[in-house]
This record gives sequence, C-alpha cells and structure tokens, in this order.
Amino acid sequence: MTFTASDRISALGLDIGKKRIGVAGCDGTGLIATGLTTIERRSVQQDIEQLRQLVQERQVQVLVVGLPYTLDGNLGFQARQVQKYAKRLSKALQLPVDYVDERLTSVQAEQLLQAEHRAPSRHKDLIDRKAAAIILQQWLDDRRHRRTQSVETVTLEPATVATLQTQKTTQNQRATDP
Repeated sequence: MTFTASDRISALGLDIGKKRIGVAGCDGTGLIATGLTTIERRSVQQDIEQLRQLVQERQVQVLVVGLPYTLDGNLGFQARQVQKYAKRLSKALQLPVDYVDERLTSVQAEQLLQAEHRAPSRHKDLIDRKAAAIILQQWLDDRRHRRTQSVETVTLEPATVATLQTQKTTQNQRATDP
C-alpha cells in the first residue's frame, strides 16, 4: 500500500480523566498509535499549553477523545464532562474532535501492564497513556477501514458497472434470439 500526502494523518489520542490526561500519537501513515505522555491536570490553561506544544511539534490535524459511555451505551455524567472539556480543547487548539467509545480501554491497558509484569496500581500514568493509545488505535483502524471501503468502491465501481452492463446486454440478446 502506498501513501500520498492526502493519506498522511497526525492525530492525538486523549484519555481525559479527572486527574490525568493520557496522550497518544500516531505515525504519519496512520497505522500505529503509541503512548506519548501523561499530563497531570492542574488547570485547563496549563493542560492546553502542554497540548499546544505537542500539537505544534507533531503538526496535529485532529484530536481523538475517548468518550466514557456507560456500560448500557448511554452518555452519563462523566461522558458529558469529557465532551465539555474536549470542546474547550478544540476551541483553544483550533482542531476538530472525533470521539471514540472508550469503554473498558483502561481495563485493557491494565491487562497490558500486567502482561509486562508491572503493577497497575504503581503505574497510573502509564495506564492513561496506554488507554489513549488504544483509543487512537481504534480510531485509526476504523478510519483505515472506511477509507479502504471508499477507495475500493470508487476504484472498482466504473469497471464493475461496465462489466455488469456488458454481461446483462449479452444475456438479454441471448434471451431474445430465436
């Protein structure tokens, strides 16, 4: 698969919590998400300044924010708080925000830590960073899947339509020939 300039993406994945923000980034091809850092939340303005630095360094085009739906799939209090905060970030950083269902990403991140023989209770910042990477990876995979489907449809449709029309015409001629 070759990549053009329009295929390149720079996104930040954010796992926004009350105390910390896990931050992940991706390679320019949009294939791999990696945990970058964890921001200890002090004030909205300090959070924005730390994120602004990453946005500028990485030439970020979009913020991908994990949205903590309730287990039954509804937007609860915490999800609404995250949306409100993400909107402030979006406005301050002048970037669009995409949301990803983040249910159980922290659990997945803890399991990854345990597999590395690290105690989750001692590595909360690493959990947040890994959760952000999981959120961003979900978004990247979904984006790639949508683009692949779109490209296949656009690329194949004219040839497929022409082939089908030719086959149908041939079938119709055979059916009407005595």
